[in-house]
Amino acid sequence: MTGTGARVVADMLAGYGVTHVFGVPAILRRTLAALEAHHPHVQRVVTHGEKSAAYMADGYARVSGRPGIAMAQVVGALNLAAGLREPFLAGSPVIALTGGRSPATRFRHVYQEVDDVPAFEPVTKFNATIDDVSRFPDLLRHAFRVATTGAPGPVHLQIQGNEGQLDAEPTDVEPLVEPECARVPARRLVPADEDLLAVLRLLAAARRPVVVAGGGVRASRAGAELVALAERLGVPVATSANGKDTIPGTHPLSVGVVGTYSRECANQVVARADLVCFVGTRTGGMTTHVWTVPPIGVPAIQIDVEPSHLGRNYPLRAAVAADAKLALARMLALAGADTAGAERGAWLAEVDRRRADWRARYREVLTSDAVPVRPERIAAELTAGLPRDAVLVVDTGHAGMWMAQFHDVTSPDQGYLRSAGHLGWAFSAGLGAKCAAGDRPVVAFTGDAGLHYHLGEIETAARRGINLVTVVNNNSGGNQSKRGFDRAYDGRPTARSRELWTYRDVDFARVGTELGALGLRVDRPGDLPKALDQALHAGRPVIVDVRTDLEVVAPPPFAPQPLAPQPLAP
Repeated sequence: MTGTGARVVADMLAGYGVTHVFGVPAILRRTLAALEAHHPHVQRVVTHGEKSAAYMADGYARVSGRPGIAMAQVVGALNLAAGLREPFLAGSPVIALTGGRSPATRFRHVYQEVDDVPAFEPVTKFNATIDDVSRFPDLLRHAFRVATTGAPGPVHLQIQGNEGQLDAEPTDVEPLVEPECARVPARRLVPADEDLLAVLRLLAAARRPVVVAGGGVRASRAGAELVALAERLGVPVATSANGKDTIPGTHPLSVGVVGTYSRECANQVVARADLVCFVGTRTGGMTTHVWTVPPIGVPAIQIDVEPSHLGRNYPLRAAVAADAKLALARMLALAGADTAGAERGAWLAEVDRRRADWRARYREVLTSDAVPVRPERIAAELTAGLPRDAVLVVDTGHAGMWMAQFHDVTSPDQGYLRSAGHLGWAFSAGLGAKCAAGDRPVVAFTGDAGLHYHLGEIETAARRGINLVTVVNNNSGGNQSKRGFDRAYDGRPTARSRELWTYRDVDFARVGTELGALGLRVDRPGDLPKALDQALHAGRPVIVDVRTDLEVVAPPPFAPQPLAPQPLAP
């Protein structure tokens, strides 16, 4: 029986377990109608911008583990490509569907004609065009396969017609679904025992080992295995920002987030280690503070699902190409009674001391009653007030710094998502995360600079009933830039130099109310717990506008002194 491309696409999206699609709606109109007619449980979230649609799909993907679907017509495709930078850098499975040019009008200056395909090449794992209706099943199937296998990442399919009108054409092809590729990880790469035994021997011989866990541990859902192995071996754990929720920050072996947006004691511990075991991290510049924590040359081990990541930035004593969950679980099974090492007690005592010293140093600001509110106090209240199954979605810039340093995940059931580097991501990503999270509470933390990016999506949240709680660090400025502009003015900032990083005072509680959300304003730190509790129980989107001190900037990351040149071995 002949159907249409739209029915094929709709059936395949539903077959892969997709529950939401995000986009500006002038794309695949017949597919959207087919979803309503045949799969009404798949919700169509109409956004105010293509970039925010990409961010929503990213947040959805990171919470659900399923590819997030973002859609745009041809004129908005480049905006969508810009939004894919974030999931590409973060390793998140997003599938972008856009309209494309038609052969009959190509190169004739048809309305809105631009060749968008090259723009997607740097930010996708697979980038292809669909110019024949019969190709929908195999190319859409391949998109899910690529997005979920190996290191996850975005995929782009351009569909013929400025609005993807190819889906209206009749076809006899059938939907094709590979259920195993419906979520990450689609196929787990099995480690070899001899490789894992080599890792265990190195860990046992080290006096000051540390594990650095990244977003790959999170994507593999290997947090429990990570914690169990760390406890068995007596090894402290630092995380990348994307791996922060793989071990509770309150665990005795957790030292915090390492790198540039980091906790001081985490950098101190990793810098002191005589063996660093990287698991599920690409060892990039942010996680290693531009390869100084640890310094290149420290004995290192790396476990990663993507073989090309192994040894890219650090020479390795051992390398394992494997899924993190399988590798850590098998190491736990192989670990013998002597694996913890002979002299680990002194190292763990040093780690405990550094953790305690950090908490003592910052106790005053974490509990400060100063007005305007200190951002550290917001972090402390989120640590204390978030439910044990909550998801916290955090922006980059100062938002990322405050939460990496001063917030703790307190339960293995809590989630933590952090921008890989795009200001304004957290609010839109939080909406997508809430779509995936169901009844789990989701809180986004951003600054006023970040919220301004996609302010119109407050209306989207209200219209669609997406009950995200957004906490805004509102200091009327982007003061992460303060130090840089002060340096540019030779340490003599002026009123004019402050124009480059300060804004008007905006009452976001009032703006949120006008756009259909519940707006709450917090002027004193003691009012924040009550406001957070009210927001979490409001049953509607909430904007919590916290008035904070513009002059307070995040502490810079700890960086070790450069190593002295070492004599060559005879």
